[in-house]
Amino acid sequence: MSPAQRHPTLADVAERAGVSPSTVSRTMRGLTSVSPEVRARVEQAARELNFAVSRQASSLVTGRTGVMAVLVPTLDSWFMGAALSGLGPLLRGAGMEMTVYVVPDLAERAEFFQRLPARRNADALLVFCFDLTKDETARLDDLGMPVIYISQHVEGRPSVYVDDVAGACKATRHLINLGHRRIAFAHTTNARGFSFSSRERLLGYQQALTEAGIPLDDDLIVTTPPRDKRGTTQAVGNLLSLREPPTAIFAEQDELAASLILSLRTVQIEVPERISVLGFDDQLMAEWLDLSTVAQSPSAMGRAAAQLALELINDSEADRSRHVVLPTHLILRGTTASPPVSHGEQESSRRLPDGAGRKP
Repeated sequence: MSPAQRHPTLADVAERAGVSPSTVSRTMRGLTSVSPEVRARVEQAARELNFAVSRQASSLVTGRTGVMAVLVPTLDSWFMGAALSGLGPLLRGAGMEMTVYVVPDLAERAEFFQRLPARRNADALLVFCFDLTKDETARLDDLGMPVIYISQHVEGRPSVYVDDVAGACKATRHLINLGHRRIAFAHTTNARGFSFSSRERLLGYQQALTEAGIPLDDDLIVTTPPRDKRGTTQAVGNLLSLREPPTAIFAEQDELAASLILSLRTVQIEVPERISVLGFDDQLMAEWLDLSTVAQSPSAMGRAAAQLALELINDSEADRSRHVVLPTHLILRGTTASPPVSHGEQESSRRLPDGAGRKP
């Protein structure tokens, strides 16, 4: 049977190119010991025979699988979609495939860490948005491959993230500078261990209030299940029923901010005339809603994670505790403004026009 009638082999390419099979192997592995002229002949022969190196065979020679494993809690989110879209092109450019493990709940999470499927079939593991226990981190340390943490800061391990504390502090300071003193913080509830940013953003909010000398008030911190309209409505009701309702709300995510605005407007509370609302993320919906927000770029985070992973795969001497911290930006739109003038201030202004009561 001729090469045209069966799958071509390494020996077929070697015969067509006039070189040894070992030279073909070195060429296909990208080794620099092959001269440019010989490399061109081998690659031409491989194209003519429609020869492709099987990933399994290559793995036996190089010790690499050509696969990047990715661990995520969900695929049903703006952040995950943008981040995976950002890292995909870099992996394809490096000739790597991507295997995604979705671990949406605690039961599947326990099973994943019990069997650690990435151990046998990947060159590196990217871990997204998990607040890991010490035991889980230790299990990943034992994988024998680079493990890069995305959208989270893990001490002593390669991580790519934004400074959520600083971003939330920046947002809260903006509301304070507008004149707000009753500022609420709204966040979503998640299963334990699946939320990292929420805790950090709450810390940033509290830090800014403390720096400004504004007392912390637990009644101004509300939680609601993700994408739960009824829960958001209840959270808004709790805030509006306070003796001193907030004049501004800082929401952990843009989606939650959008839900808050809808609930406020349902009960005739205008945004920002009576209550300002500020989000975090800068999703596409933020621009549509004219939402003030703290912008981060998950696609840039994905690209940075892919670059770091490839560096660690290809260079055993690379720094394996490196942190890449990406910036956040405050985007001011139409949902934030100065707080409304109180009734008492209005009365005082009417009784004391400019210059009244001053000594000549």
